[in-house]
Amino acid sequence: MTATKGLPTIPSYPLPHAEDLPVPRAPWRPERHRVALLVHDMQQYFVRPFVRDAAPLAPVIENIARLIAHARVHEIPIFYTAQEGNQDRRDRGLQADLWGPGMTDAPEHQPILPELQPAPGDFVLTKHRYSAFQRSNLETLMRVRGRDQLVITGIYAHIGCMLTAAEAFMRDIEPFFAADATADFSEEKHRMAIGYVAGTCAVPMTTEQLLAAL
Repeated sequence: MTATKGLPTIPSYPLPHAEDLPVPRAPWRPERHRVALLVHDMQQYFVRPFVRDAAPLAPVIENIARLIAHARVHEIPIFYTAQEGNQDRRDRGLQADLWGPGMTDAPEHQPILPELQPAPGDFVLTKHRYSAFQRSNLETLMRVRGRDQLVITGIYAHIGCMLTAAEAFMRDIEPFFAADATADFSEEKHRMAIGYVAGTCAVPMTTEQLLAAL
C-alpha cells in the first residue's frame, strides 16, 4: 500500500469467513421489521484502487447485490451514501488535509457502481464526512420508518464503515457489520475494523448469516 495523500493502490486479499469473525460483545440479532441496509460509498472513484475482478472487490459487489435484492423483496429500506465531486475546500474541511481534493464530477468518479444502482424508493444521501450520519437525515429517515438496526456494507471498512457503526451505536441504533460485503485498504485493516466493532459497537456477520437471519 502506497502511503501518499489520496487513495492507495490496494492489493488483492481474501475476505473473512464466518469462522474468522470474532465473538461480538453485543447480543443483538437482525430483525427484518427493524433493520435498514446501508450501501456505503460504492462509487467509481472509491473502487478504482481495487483489482476489479478479484477479491475483495468482486465478491463484495456480489454480496452487496444479494443483500440489496433481499432487502427489496422484503421491503427493507435501503440507503446509499455518495460524495459529490468538485467539493469546495471549505466544505471538504480536514478531509482535504488527509486525502486531497477528492473526486471531480467526471462520469468516471461520481456514479454508484451499475451493479448496485439505487432503485425508485431507495434513499441516496450526500456524504460529507466519514460517518454516514454526519450532516445527513439518515437517523430521521430510519426512525420514521420504525428502523433501529442498520446493516453496513461498502467501503472502506476501517474508515467510513467503522465510524458509521460507532455513530449508529451512539445513537442507539444497533449496527451489523457485513464482514464479507465490506472492503478495505488491506486485509490487516479490514480485520482490524471487524475486531474493533465486535468489541465496541456492532455485530460482524457474513452475508449468508445476514440473509438467513432476515
